[in-house]
Amino acid sequence: MADPIVFAEGLRKSFGDVQALRGLDLSVPRGRVCGVLGPNGAGKTTAVRILATLSDPDAGHARIAGYDVVRQAGEVRARIGLAGQHAAVDEKLTGRGNLRMFGRLSHLPRREAHRRADELLERFGLTDAADRQVAGYSGGMRRRLDLITSLILRPEVLFLDEPTTGLDPRSRGEIWDSVRELVADGTTVLLTTQYLDEADRLADDIAVVDQGRVIATGTPDELKATIGDRLDVVVEDPAALRSAATVLTTLAGTGPTTMDADRLSVALPGGGLRLADVVRELDRAGVAAADVRLRRPTLDEVFLRLTDRKEPVR
Repeated sequence: MADPIVFAEGLRKSFGDVQALRGLDLSVPRGRVCGVLGPNGAGKTTAVRILATLSDPDAGHARIAGYDVVRQAGEVRARIGLAGQHAAVDEKLTGRGNLRMFGRLSHLPRREAHRRADELLERFGLTDAADRQVAGYSGGMRRRLDLITSLILRPEVLFLDEPTTGLDPRSRGEIWDSVRELVADGTTVLLTTQYLDEADRLADDIAVVDQGRVIATGTPDELKATIGDRLDVVVEDPAALRSAATVLTTLAGTGPTTMDADRLSVALPGGGLRLADVVRELDRAGVAAADVRLRRPTLDEVFLRLTDRKEPVR
């Protein structure tokens, strides 16, 4: 198996009495999207800052493309791109002007900076707006421009920190399409996000971070399989909800994980429960069901189970 392009082992970092990282391990294969998920304060941003050479660990070590992030920071910086939560472009310049400026700041010759700017504008659908001042761009266009400024030097690894925060669904979809294009060309993406549907759609692999450690890794489907399928029941009469809960607890061997005004959900870690049996037992208990269905768990449910939180982080 090829060496991982992003590798961290035993990373520790403290800020005064606060232990941000407590021995974090991470391994990301080349050419994939790794989604890093975790509650606020879990250590995600601290880990990314260390991997991007913006901070040194107190202990442990990390490598990007085989280069140590502390001892060979210059080599690492030449191989990475970083796009933060907020667009870092200059609103007074045009889109083309921003890209040319970033190219020159990245020490590209003038002609190469101009050529690379034109190439990226065309590839990511900003050619028509290239000569407009960025102040007139929509939020989605600004985020796309910010994303492609991090690609001026064709990074092997791109760190994306909350890339679609505050964007409308259409703009989010455009950013997702752009990320997929990058990965198709061989770029490895480390994505931190609190939008779990975003991680579900984009990430090939997921690392869940909590209290400064990676507590679970796997593909989205692998992580979902760890907590089993879900059984959802919607009752016609909300007054019958508790009776329905009693029936499901008996059948599944565990109580409901969620319960709303007229519906409840229960985990089926062992599987093997048939919908016909559920409907029959509900009928025997005098519970009229408006809907009964089996489904795979969502990534939100996996996240809540793993981090033992009552509410998803949004």
